[in-house]
Amino acid sequence: MVLQTTGTKTYVGRFDAQDDGGVHLLDVAVHEGGDPASSRDEFLRRTLKFGVRVERKHVLVPSSEVATIVPLSTVGG
Repeated sequence: MVLQTTGTKTYVGRFDAQDDGGVHLLDVAVHEGGDPASSRDEFLRRTLKFGVRVERKHVLVPSSEVATIVPLSTVGG
């Protein structure tokens, strides 16, 4: 799944659950927005081509910070 936050971060990982705490993702790659060396689109293209480069085993994103969440396969690369 691709989870874009209301801030600058984008997460790519396996959806685990959604509860009162927020959205739980497993085996997660993280893109910090504002990185001049790599745009979000480039990050997603690399992830589609080479797979998820796991940086964190678990991430909890508070519901209030979730802008969009869509399957990686639906993201144009």
